[in-house]
Amino acid sequence: MDASSETIRHGSESIAAGIRREILNGQLLAPEKLPAERELAERFRVSRGTIRSALAKLESEKFLEIRAGSGAFVIYETSALPVSEVKNANPLELIDARFALEPHICRLAVLHGKKDQFEQLETLVETMERSVKDPTQFSSADSAFHQILSDCTGNNLLIWIINQINSVRGQDEWMRARHQTLNDTIIRTYNIQHRQILNAIRAREPEKAAAFMKEHLEIARLSLTRAAGT
Repeated sequence: MDASSETIRHGSESIAAGIRREILNGQLLAPEKLPAERELAERFRVSRGTIRSALAKLESEKFLEIRAGSGAFVIYETSALPVSEVKNANPLELIDARFALEPHICRLAVLHGKKDQFEQLETLVETMERSVKDPTQFSSADSAFHQILSDCTGNNLLIWIINQINSVRGQDEWMRARHQTLNDTIIRTYNIQHRQILNAIRAREPEKAAAFMKEHLEIARLSLTRAAGT
């Protein structure tokens, strides 16, 4: 594969992941039509060939249907998925669910993650490291970090579950928990852990990455437990 083909492949996978996330998050609903290839190319600042490759991937995954002469349409149905239990869960319940999933997500990220996804994770870690005094910005980058990790797996069910967990972070109970737990000390601790997780994934050390994720979530759960008892 030549360099230009490799660039298109990695770019299309990143774009497919972004569109897939919008579908799973309910931002794009069946039978909505996507913007034209030209508009998508301008939005993502890539060639139309890269857009076609991304749409073809999503069609193969049954997220889209490409109709000749008409465009690409969302066909993935989210309305039947059981989201209410996620939205009604409290922060401790969601942390426990993440504890069951995210260490293995790190293992799969080692196996299936792409260079451009690792670069996105690096950018988010750097953003969090600059956000010690800004809990809101830190929290936003933190959510994106865990979402991109799930994207690295290529597993649509895991991607959807983590997306649902992240989608409730704007609710009142999560906002209160963030206010109570995110201080300079805990943000610095989380930053060290995020850096350790990313370094282990990039070094292709799945068990070390999983262990760092467990440690990270244990600290997060302990912080939430203490806040709930105050």
